Amino acid sequence: MTRSSRIEGFYKLGMSERLRIVKEFGDLTDDEAMALAGFGGLDPSVPDKMIENAVGSFPLPLGIAVNFLVNDRDFLIPMAIEEPSVVAAASNAARMARERGGFWTSSTAPVMIGQVQLTGIKDPSRAKHMILERKHEILELANKQDPMLIKLGGGARDLEVRVIHTQKGPNVVVHLLVDVRDAMGANAVNTMAEAVAPLVESMAGGKVRLRILSNLATHRLARARAVWAKDAVGGEEVVDGVIEAYMFAEADPFRCATHNKGIMNGVDAVILATGNDTRAIEAGAPAYAARSGAYKPLTTFEKTPEGDLVGTIELPMAVGLVGGATKVHPVAKACIKLLGVKTAQELGEIVAAVGLAQNFAALRALATEGIQKGHMTLHARNIVASVGCPPELVDEVCRIIVAERKIRMDRAQEVVEELKRKKK
Repeated sequence: MTRSSRIEGFYKLGMSERLRIVKEFGDLTDDEAMALAGFGGLDPSVPDKMIENAVGSFPLPLGIAVNFLVNDRDFLIPMAIEEPSVVAAASNAARMARERGGFWTSSTAPVMIGQVQLTGIKDPSRAKHMILERKHEILELANKQDPMLIKLGGGARDLEVRVIHTQKGPNVVVHLLVDVRDAMGANAVNTMAEAVAPLVESMAGGKVRLRILSNLATHRLARARAVWAKDAVGGEEVVDGVIEAYMFAEADPFRCATHNKGIMNGVDAVILATGNDTRAIEAGAPAYAARSGAYKPLTTFEKTPEGDLVGTIELPMAVGLVGGATKVHPVAKACIKLLGVKTAQELGEIVAAVGLAQNFAALRALATEGIQKGHMTLHARNIVASVGCPPELVDEVCRIIVAERKIRMDRAQEVVEELKRKKK
């Protein structure tokens, strides 16, 4: 069966009809579809297994971004997020990208870094070379810690040694480079780092301190690229506006922080929906953005010779399909199945494409009507719901406060009371 993520008017459908479409697209079972639709949180046994001191669960809205074409394949993208307009913006950006073939992605191998810190070394350059001379011995010991990872084709691949200078003198830092395959990798890497630490200490002298994974996963990158036809985005002036907005972020860290936050709106929503570690991604992305010594955008935007807009993104992507919540949380499992990804690398590439789409949508809005128009229209529903508006009046109250540009709780409450009096 040919499946397309280009679904006209998806947002106009009722929730049950949307769920039916998603269920068919992802070939989900009834239980998996109901997990996506669940509003009451998790079965009590699930959070109690996931974290300590559990008292319940905290559901977030789960939306589906449509229209995504990635590497010539259609995807429906699950996004868990509370902020209005994010899912709509991603869907709209993906729709406009389809005219030029959608998104194209690539990634590096799933290699994570385990750090072993050595302090109190008087001759750090000599220690560095001594460690590198016995690299194979260290890698062999590391790989004895996880036979299953080796069987799956992963394992410790290489070693880097850095000398850094701290307020208390030089440190020698060993980087153990581990291919973690389809895991996020923290547990495997930490175990290996702890196992090789005594051996490294005996080689170099000094004192081993920290032995832990780094969340700046510079060896585990995901990339995405898309071209937006100038006519699809609103013409050459809009293309130029997006590029100028990007250049503003490239030149100014105050703007760049918000530029990159817009990327993470999309990235985090998919990471959370698939049960991955949002904190790891949020730690790695800004560190990568500042790798040159100055904080820079994670995306770039340029103009093609034909006048179209081309956007690219590159960022660390430490995600997994095995271990953690991805195998325990029923909604995360259903989201992974809906995506149909088979490897962690593929998942990371999809996340990168969503981040690029989200960033393009924000820049296009800023370059045209401003960010508030679409966002506040959707935000109006949150405002109206918060004042206890009867369901049959929600649409009318939203229409009135948006038209007045008074999207505030006090005005929403006044309109609700006015409409109630008229209907009596």
